[in-house]
Amino acid sequence: MTAREALAEAERRLAAAGVDTPRVDAELLVSHALGISRTQLHADLDRELDGVEPLLHRREQREPLAYVLGKWGFRRLTLKTDERALVPRPETEVVVDRCLTLLDGLTAPRVLDLGVGSGAIALALKDERPDAVVTAVDESGVALELAHENAARLGLDVEIRRGGIEAAAAGWDLVVSNPPYVDSLDGLQPELRYEPEYALVGSGLHERIAEAARTRFLVLEVGAGQADRVAAALEAFGYREIRVTDDLAGIPRVVEGVR
Repeated sequence: MTAREALAEAERRLAAAGVDTPRVDAELLVSHALGISRTQLHADLDRELDGVEPLLHRREQREPLAYVLGKWGFRRLTLKTDERALVPRPETEVVVDRCLTLLDGLTAPRVLDLGVGSGAIALALKDERPDAVVTAVDESGVALELAHENAARLGLDVEIRRGGIEAAAAGWDLVVSNPPYVDSLDGLQPELRYEPEYALVGSGLHERIAEAARTRFLVLEVGAGQADRVAAALEAFGYREIRVTDDLAGIPRVVEGVR
């Protein structure tokens, strides 16, 4: 089978499976099987290939593309991705933007990433603010393993250790978190079945973090429709200069405050 034939077949099957972006996913799967970039693929469509079928079958079953590929881009980084932690998402890049803005002007700021997952937020902050002293905690041992692997591969010096909300009370310049905030997985896209439920489903964690944190700046990612509630909680716990920032889709996604 040529790359051209594989691409057409993959796009057809992914569309039938209900994948939102069948062409893009097909291109990424075929280029991954060939070991070339998606850009290079279009100059090499007549090349023979093997090995795409297992990848295509996994994506056809609606396993997240990032897990099938085993890697995913986040800001300037390429992170190893698998079922031990959530897939890094574009909206979380906005969280990093807001953290960097708040840290501007501080020297060697002490930063805590609460719920590190794959390491996306903590490692991106260290990559773009090398002087920052970044600590990342998680209650999941397997997530910590993945974050350690990403930090080691990228050569980024971040302290990664087991911990929960209590870590936020230690005193920081900035605490950032993307806590579980989905009420239920019912009715959501099938890909979420493959991601760790403990990292997705939860309620009241934004308020608990806001109350516990001893920090100059607090930055929280929130779900759709949650920003007003979380902003009110920050105000109730003594934060000021509260700001809500939309993600690229125009959804209020990041709530921050100063205390």
